Amino acid sequence: MADAAGIATVLAADGRDFLLRNSADQTDGQMLDMDFHGCTYFGTEVKISSIEASTVALYFSASWCPPCRRFTPKLIEAYNELVSQGKNFEVVFVSGDKDQEAFDAYFAKMPWLALPFSDSECRAKLNKRFKVRGIPHLVILNATSGEVYTEDGVELVTVHGTEAYPFTTERINELKEQEKAAKDNQTVQSVLGTPTRDYLLSNKGDKVPISDLEGKYVGLCFVVNGYGPVVQFTSLLAKFYEKLKEVGEKFEVVAVSLDSDEELSNESFAGMPWLAIPQEDKMGEKLARYFELRGLPTLVLIGPDGKTLNNNVADIIDEHGQDAWEGFPFTAEKMEILAEKAKAKAELQTLESLLVIGDLDFVLGKDGAKYLMKINICYFNAKVPVSELVGKTVLLYFSAKWCGPCRAFLPKLVDEYNKIKEKHNDFEIIFISSDRDQSSYDEFFSGMPWLALPLGDERKQHLSKTFRVRGIPSLVAIGADGRTVARDAKTPLTAHGADAFPFTEERLLEMERKIDEMAKGWPGKLKHELHDEHELVLTRCTTYGCDGCDEMGSSWSYRCRECDFDLHPKCALGKEEEKKGDDEAEAEADPACEGGVCRKA
Repeated sequence: MADAAGIATVLAADGRDFLLRNSADQTDGQMLDMDFHGCTYFGTEVKISSIEASTVALYFSASWCPPCRRFTPKLIEAYNELVSQGKNFEVVFVSGDKDQEAFDAYFAKMPWLALPFSDSECRAKLNKRFKVRGIPHLVILNATSGEVYTEDGVELVTVHGTEAYPFTTERINELKEQEKAAKDNQTVQSVLGTPTRDYLLSNKGDKVPISDLEGKYVGLCFVVNGYGPVVQFTSLLAKFYEKLKEVGEKFEVVAVSLDSDEELSNESFAGMPWLAIPQEDKMGEKLARYFELRGLPTLVLIGPDGKTLNNNVADIIDEHGQDAWEGFPFTAEKMEILAEKAKAKAELQTLESLLVIGDLDFVLGKDGAKYLMKINICYFNAKVPVSELVGKTVLLYFSAKWCGPCRAFLPKLVDEYNKIKEKHNDFEIIFISSDRDQSSYDEFFSGMPWLALPLGDERKQHLSKTFRVRGIPSLVAIGADGRTVARDAKTPLTAHGADAFPFTEERLLEMERKIDEMAKGWPGKLKHELHDEHELVLTRCTTYGCDGCDEMGSSWSYRCRECDFDLHPKCALGKEEEKKGDDEAEAEADPACEGGVCRKA
């Protein structure tokens, strides 16, 4: 039973020495009328002193939280399995729900104990004690001593399931050693099989022995049904796969599903020409951890000896498209061949090679006529031949109305666009939309003074793949000669505004040198009313978010490392002081100026 000096001191409160067990789990369950805080509970009272578990997990969760709703079934499965094995394990639900009704509905699905929802004081105390910053959060304790075994229970249960029991440091280290040994002695069987399964499935449902893959290159493709980047990549991978088969390479692909729903997993696998790990084995998350998955799409490449050659070759295939097969299996020598081909292709790039596909040789402009229809402004869009843009610097603006950061960035982009156009007529922006319907597209485009591709235009996918656009808003700069100047023009435009034009490396280096000279005139440290706890130190940096104006910054920041606080120099100093630094920098940089006095006259 639980020691009074252990788990009881964590979970008890003045006037309450019990927890609740869901009455739906009790044959004699009933609604209990309890006097604690004058509340009525739906559940069975369980004295804390009667808990016999040696290991207790505190589960901080809430019904409104999607990650919690995804994790709870996994925890229920692990809990039931441990209980059925006779393990001394208990879970206590510490709710973050917004009301009693939500708590009751969520707790009704749980087979373990819970802190009464009305004891908000104890719930707040536990959140503070265990520094809960987000949910789901699973803290696992020694029931006798109250010692914290781990605060990473969510990850341990997700990755290792019941194998992590009793969640002690010793057990976790043992699992890590086993994982290291498995990597050192890795084979395709150890990666893809289990003690009870030595086969994979074809898309027709046939069982294929894992031994058939020995001596072959194997690509493990992590998939999520319906996720756009994965769908696009698997379409490309299918062509890559068929080409390697055609030229006689011993190569096989195995799909690793990250879907929790078996039906969704089967749906995504049905259209793939390769093999898959049976969904019921639920190996996706385990393999994601084993191969240190960083994002999607991911294709892990395993060599003929069963050892991992590369944790992700998806970017290589994505970048080089169908030509990527010529670089397989992506050794240093083969990568040089791909690099040379890519370089030659880039040198031949023109604006028309990017923006013209068959009859799609135009973009949309506005002819100036606009009509008010209900609350939307609709423009008559005119076709502008791509040939009219040749010789101009063009920004490709990947964006969408549904995207909050895109809506926030648009006014800045419009402002800087107008400033650049005042001085440079050889400049244009083309909006490439990810909007989901025509009305959203029309409304968003109506606030832009530049050009656009039509919604749903096939060139969008081609351009997104060419420039490996992984998120929006994104800006790609194409120079006057039609070659790519910058794959990320958003950062310099945000930092330097219209002065970043024409976004060439030479121009950006010139801007950096100018800012570095300006910084010489700024104080090295200062105090600011927005952060009076500590001094802010002038710090050289890459990009950051300003805590003063909420805009992005780069190059220099007034920073408090202790609090992760940043201010733009303009926010920290004010425009006059920043300009003073600029004036002093110009005087210092100009050999005709000395001591702050200009002698040019």
